[in-house]
Amino acid sequence: MLLNLATRRRVLFLGGKGGVGKTTVASALALSAAREGRRALVVSTDPAHNLGHLWDQRVGDRVTRLGDGADGRLCGIEIDPDATTDQHLRDVGRTLRRLMPENLAGEVDKHMELSRRSPGTHEAAVLERMTELVETGREEFDLVVFDTAPSGHTARLMALPELMTAWTDGLLARREKSQRLGAAMRGLEGDRGRSVLGSSAPRDPVEERDEEIRAILLRRRDRLAGLREVLTDAEEASFAIVLAAERLPVLESISLHEELTRTGVDVGALVVNKRSPSGRGDFLARRRAVEEEHLATLRAALPDVPLQQIPLGEEDVVGPAALERFARQL
Repeated sequence: MLLNLATRRRVLFLGGKGGVGKTTVASALALSAAREGRRALVVSTDPAHNLGHLWDQRVGDRVTRLGDGADGRLCGIEIDPDATTDQHLRDVGRTLRRLMPENLAGEVDKHMELSRRSPGTHEAAVLERMTELVETGREEFDLVVFDTAPSGHTARLMALPELMTAWTDGLLARREKSQRLGAAMRGLEGDRGRSVLGSSAPRDPVEERDEEIRAILLRRRDRLAGLREVLTDAEEASFAIVLAAERLPVLESISLHEELTRTGVDVGALVVNKRSPSGRGDFLARRRAVEEEHLATLRAALPDVPLQQIPLGEEDVVGPAALERFARQL
């Protein structure tokens, strides 16, 4: 089921409560796609990265070939939130210093340092990087699989494109209103900007700065709108919620589904990982019965979302060979 979902999409997000096996499922899914001849990229957005540990190799913050890479078709990357935030602030600071008067350079530096500790800066930086990876990933790969952070963080991140697009539109509207007022004021001053020969006076540096700021805001809005368009296109992207058959993961998954669908994101699958096997003694039988109760709650709340169950394995999933075996169960 999950393989079919990935076959029909270019971008797939896997999310859920921490510790349920999102990284394992994401990696196995991408590995299966690569074995079928597709170029696949796994992107970890979780600050507590496990991608490198799972593959038993160093991954880091640049695209890296995973394992034998299925003849080079499988790659991974772990987004470094601190490095991403630093780069984001350096880019913003460089733009502000270029646009602002030289005597305000010190104030720009202070503002950037305060911004580093401000709420939302980390999320905005990660969103910028995620936008970049969606854009480049769809050009260079056939499938991009995002292994996301635990549910609450992911729900906020998925809602950010809509919120930040609206915020940027508000900034643009206020700037245009300010520009209209400025033009009206200049009109009241008459034609003093004209020389006796009728040629225009040199352009006001403030006007040039305002136009560049507007151009920057428009580019940002268009990129965020493009990301939102991908996230809300059920033919292009989907979200799979990974969970364990336990009370808290089930309840958290129901809440995550509600938040994602409210944002307009398609939830294409529920993946129940580490399912207790049947016919393995009284202890596991009782454990499985308890899991059935929790899954009944899940099915009652989300009856229309396809559900796949993956049995609990006897060993840890580490390395390409183990991932190959895991992938056969998808």
